[in-house]
Amino acid sequence: MSEPNDATFDIVILGGGSGGYAAALRAAQLGLSVALVEKGKLGGTCLHNGCIPTKALLHAAEIADQTRESEQFGVKAELVGIDMAAVNSYKDGVVSRLYKGLQGLVGGAKNITFVAGAGKLVAPNTVEVDGRRYTGRNVVLASGSYAKSLPGLEIDGERIITSDHALTLDRVPASAIVLGGGVIGVEFASVWKSFGVDVTIVEALPRLVAAEDEESSKALERAFRKRKINFKVGKPFEKVEKTDNGVRVMIAGGETVEAELLLVAVGRGPNTANLGYEEQGVKMDRGYVLTDERLRTSVPNVYAVGDIVPGLQLAHRGFQQGIFVAEEIAGQNPAVIDEAGIPRVTYSDPELASVGLTEARAKEQYGADKVKTYNYNLGGNGKSQILKTAGFVKLVRVEDGPVVGVHMVGARVGELVGEAQLIYNWEAYPAEVAQLVHAHPTQNEALGEAHLALAGKPLHAHA
Repeated sequence: MSEPNDATFDIVILGGGSGGYAAALRAAQLGLSVALVEKGKLGGTCLHNGCIPTKALLHAAEIADQTRESEQFGVKAELVGIDMAAVNSYKDGVVSRLYKGLQGLVGGAKNITFVAGAGKLVAPNTVEVDGRRYTGRNVVLASGSYAKSLPGLEIDGERIITSDHALTLDRVPASAIVLGGGVIGVEFASVWKSFGVDVTIVEALPRLVAAEDEESSKALERAFRKRKINFKVGKPFEKVEKTDNGVRVMIAGGETVEAELLLVAVGRGPNTANLGYEEQGVKMDRGYVLTDERLRTSVPNVYAVGDIVPGLQLAHRGFQQGIFVAEEIAGQNPAVIDEAGIPRVTYSDPELASVGLTEARAKEQYGADKVKTYNYNLGGNGKSQILKTAGFVKLVRVEDGPVVGVHMVGARVGELVGEAQLIYNWEAYPAEVAQLVHAHPTQNEALGEAHLALAGKPLHAHA
């Protein structure tokens, strides 16, 4: 859509990532006029530097493993090697097709004016881009996040890299150290191991993926040991130095690890510096924008969504928040988003998927004597045996109450989290889920079997 002369809109959105573009599309559907400002590519981190390209690499890694291990299924195949140029071409093709589709959606919406350029909040209701001002009756801050580093750790893009650089590597390194054992770190470690890289993860916290349920962490650690992915937990990073052939990392306790590359995967920071937020009165905390449960900032008619708002940094969270804010501005009074009800998936091999409370958090909230758990081993699931995957479905429930947490480990369990989030968000009791029919043979049955067991009628499981 061409720009109107007055450049005044119902909503001006700063950032065209998952949160920003979702807000724009939903607002346009509701008849509101929108200016969507984006300095990079529409789709943001998730589409171009995060979810989509990393999952394409993980699928290529899965194909490599399946080829390497095909003989156990009676299929004779040989893994000749990894052609990174071809892997990158496949990955970039996926991103390109999705990007074109998104451009078509936004460009075809008659109520949306797309503004390419770096925006700055110059008044509580105004965003300036290249000297031109866009005024909104409402403003949505959706400026996203960046790959963080640590003090004294200089990213050079060659030997010391972030996930952004890792996505464009033109070769398979012989060895790599991954600094950080959260979602990003374990996903890249998983990819690289499948590609034949000698990988070591260094994590300051006492376990990998420490935000997940402790049993899920332990299962992932067991699987990584079996895959010969090295990891050192409870070992804070101290310093790094370059060597003739790569890098040497010093960690707590005097240990050193050497490798060709160091991937810094210590999380993502809010992209809010020099955007004028604080100057316009928006309350901040360590770079994050503070909001209430309806995503309102401290400034009237200014909202914030996505990675700049404290909480889970997930594309689907930002997407849902974008829809919420558009509906809120349109006067639809949408239901507040329950952060615990947002599904979480780590796409390593094996995958981890969860929604709701961990066992520890549930005990804190409801009291240890009120919380019951059940762990259904995938060894009893036919499709999991066919896939030769191990893992479990763990349920956390309140005694005589609903299921408040679902935690899963195993190949493809990310595809099961849709039903899991319905169970949590609709506050289902085990007996209610036990009545539902799950197709056989599917891994989805494992959810049904776990609920049958928790409802007191275990079939392919021990009570």
